[in-house]
Amino acid sequence: MEGSLEGLGLVPFWVVTLAAFAGLYFLKSLFHLPLWARVLLALVAGGVAGYFFGEVAASVKPIGDAFIYLIRMLIVPLIFTTIVAGVIAMGDPKRLGSLGARTIILYLCTTVFAVTLGMFSGIFFKPGEGVDYQAAGSGEAQAAIVERLEKAADAERTPVQQILDIIPQNPIAAMANGDILAVIFFSILFGVAIIAAREGDGPVGHVMESAAEVVLKLTGFIMGLAPYGVFALMAWVLGTQGLAILASLAKLAIALYLACFLHMILVYGGLIRFIVGLPVRRFFGGILDAMSTAYSTASSSATLPVTISNVNKNLGVEKSVAGSVLPLGATINMDGTSIYLGLVALFAAQAVGIDLDPGQYVAIAFTATAASVGAAGIPSASLFLAVAVLATFGVTQEQAVLIIALIFPFDRLLDMMRTMTNVTGDAAVATTVAKWEGALDEEVFRGETKEEGEALV
Repeated sequence: MEGSLEGLGLVPFWVVTLAAFAGLYFLKSLFHLPLWARVLLALVAGGVAGYFFGEVAASVKPIGDAFIYLIRMLIVPLIFTTIVAGVIAMGDPKRLGSLGARTIILYLCTTVFAVTLGMFSGIFFKPGEGVDYQAAGSGEAQAAIVERLEKAADAERTPVQQILDIIPQNPIAAMANGDILAVIFFSILFGVAIIAAREGDGPVGHVMESAAEVVLKLTGFIMGLAPYGVFALMAWVLGTQGLAILASLAKLAIALYLACFLHMILVYGGLIRFIVGLPVRRFFGGILDAMSTAYSTASSSATLPVTISNVNKNLGVEKSVAGSVLPLGATINMDGTSIYLGLVALFAAQAVGIDLDPGQYVAIAFTATAASVGAAGIPSASLFLAVAVLATFGVTQEQAVLIIALIFPFDRLLDMMRTMTNVTGDAAVATTVAKWEGALDEEVFRGETKEEGEALV
């Protein structure tokens, strides 16, 4: 089926693409659809185009890449300006201690729930039973997996070195390299220094607050291009990978998607509804832009500017909290990854034929939690962390390579759901911490903003 329409020459693919782009534009102009609705339509349209036109659809990938580059362009400026402006707005640096402690504790608690849910999903669905992992992939594919694992091993650093890496020896270089934790560290110190120098109400403070507003406005401009970027990315994913490859591992995909949905509804929805007493529907409606962007880009870091904008403008979280909690979450909060690592561990045990005992379940949970905290916010990073988790219950590296080679070809479709879960968790924790810190405007959270691109129902 894939590529059949193009092969018959019935409709040139670029005609379909231009028609889709024109349709997305007129939906905005004529029907005033909010951004999230146009992004979801673009997801569907891109998936359909990619499925029917096959690899021809990959020709529009540069449009999607351009969109990702644009939002990645905003990450460092947004983190720096919003954190500095947020620290200035706090006025008292002591609030940072309370904010940071509550944030990290919440992230760790949700991660424990996530990895446990992933293992329960693996026990229930048994996705690895009957899977012939030894026939996975070609020799070239396995060699590529081994090479990436070796590079990852060479890049590993001790816990002490990782802590020292947070302190940037050159802040400008850290910003250029996109080292988020180092940028966060420098931004907090810079903001505290502004307060200590009593420049919060002076020229430096005003410049930083104005710069944060400008970067947020730029984020809004770039997000207007989201439907077109999302269409191109989905056309590429479905065009090059298709749905047929899911057939052999359908249970793994179903188990992951269901576990992620349950985690978002029960854990994040529970935080919002029962811990801070806010309407769950409004929460999810307020971050639909971020969720759809996360799903299409499969990158928590690339989605960060959108998440900050949504949480601040749609949910009423003060910039001081949004600018501090969300960048940290994009680095250490990887609940979707935790679910996945727990699920892959059960998948591997079932495929290899290993009966796990209670102690091994605990070891999997602990290792998956620790590994997910260190996962990079880029596509498919978590798949290669699975080797450390699999080693806890006797899976050899050779077996792990074969299992990863089996999953890797369609990991992008799984990674999209993992990333959406991660970003939703970032927003839930930011909202919860803001409520506890008295930094949440509930009128904004419960109401509706009318500005285009931000009115979410």
